[in-house]
Amino acid sequence: MSHTPPRHVATAAPTWRLHGAEASRRIEQAALASVPPHTLMARAGLATARLAVALHPHSRRTLVLAGPGNNGGDGLVAAAHLAALGRDVRVALFADPGRLPRDAAQALQLARQAGVTFTDTLPSGKIDGDELLIDALLGLGTRRAPEGAIADAIQAANRGPAPVLAVDLPSGLDADHGRVLGAAAIRARWTISLLTLKPGLFTTDGRDHAGDTWLDTLGVDTGAEAPVAMLGCADPSPPTPRRHAQHKGSFGDVLVVGGSAGMSGAPLLAARAALRAGAGRVYLSPLDPTTLAPPPAWPELMLRPRAWEAAPGVLDRCTVVCGCGGGNAVAAALPALLRHAARLVLDADALNALAADAALGALLESRGRRGAPTVLTPHPLEAARLLGADTARVQSDRIGAARELASRFGAVVLLKGSGSVVARDEGAPWINLAGNALLATPGSGDVLAGWIGGDWSARGDSGAAWNATRHAVWRHGAAADRWALCNQLPMPASRLADLMSDAGARARPTLG
Repeated sequence: MSHTPPRHVATAAPTWRLHGAEASRRIEQAALASVPPHTLMARAGLATARLAVALHPHSRRTLVLAGPGNNGGDGLVAAAHLAALGRDVRVALFADPGRLPRDAAQALQLARQAGVTFTDTLPSGKIDGDELLIDALLGLGTRRAPEGAIADAIQAANRGPAPVLAVDLPSGLDADHGRVLGAAAIRARWTISLLTLKPGLFTTDGRDHAGDTWLDTLGVDTGAEAPVAMLGCADPSPPTPRRHAQHKGSFGDVLVVGGSAGMSGAPLLAARAALRAGAGRVYLSPLDPTTLAPPPAWPELMLRPRAWEAAPGVLDRCTVVCGCGGGNAVAAALPALLRHAARLVLDADALNALAADAALGALLESRGRRGAPTVLTPHPLEAARLLGADTARVQSDRIGAARELASRFGAVVLLKGSGSVVARDEGAPWINLAGNALLATPGSGDVLAGWIGGDWSARGDSGAAWNATRHAVWRHGAAADRWALCNQLPMPASRLADLMSDAGARARPTLG
């Protein structure tokens, strides 16, 4: 097995396979059986040391926090290599040396031979800002909250100014779901994931704790193991360039239904996004009858009052985006749309109405059974309502929640949040790496729903919901990443559609 250098996840490939803890352990066991003892740990430690030097080249001092398992052994090997390079290396060992696993015990001996200084506590109870900290406390097998001295070490590392490189995953973070196990998990600036990429690094709390992520497969081929999800680092399905002979009728009609009293801005944001995404024509159908026309600034939008009462022959030619600012009034429009819309994007208050009314939920399930394409775009609370659960359950397993909704309703589901998850009834879900918290502004979800509808309409394929949704959520996030390069204030939703239009023409910036 050849051992290539680690790859930077955000830039090295457009998509990555993600493997959960069980699959990663199977891959590890198969690899261990095919190489001499200590080979994988030797590679892991060397990879960690090399990346530490590359990422923090001017630091002469390194503190390694080493735990009681093989993750600690990886840190010990890294410590030996760094000491051999002349760095001042200390190891805080949170383990009984006599009870270490075999490979970790060998790594301990190597570190001692390299002249590494050992302690069983953090020096002076703090970590200085002029050194690099390597987190090798807890590894893949962690299933419960850190306790005792290890928990204290995590808290101390997070309080100190030293940048942290986490080995495999930040200690205290659940590998499968990205949950923080207990009071705290390591907040790393960088993570070197070993053998496989774990889904927990990229969703729920994972992105806040893993920082900039790198992968080293240690020379192991993981291709035979099915991924639990795919990670998207670039636009997964950009639209096909328009042909000269095409016209506006070639790109379909989008109907935006929403805007109850006092909420007229939400459907306008969605409608404008649908236009920017490529829809041929976009119609507004406000739920509030006092909304008579689009504002003068957006003359391209057309009014179609009470469109949900139109003949089925009208609705079955449209891509409908429903729910943006809909309030309670949206429930009256949903039965006809669920029965007759050719393509249907359900967002915000439409999802709340479905969760509150069993009859509407049954219509959505019926729509799924007959193969009528639908996209659902819940945030965690809306997803919890649809599942009859609470937000904590959804956030504890975002991938599982998205897949459950997709299976129940026969729809493409976009579960929004940090590491947005796109799932369908079959195949591995897709997690979006683009985006940041500057998207947490009123109206940004309306823009996203409208963009999905516009792009889906322009593609002209009822089966394109999967590609249109992933494309939209990636551009949504990429626009926020570009905004973050020169702004720290939240992004106004009124600017978002224009920035999404530009996002596809430029490479996604690397955020470290």
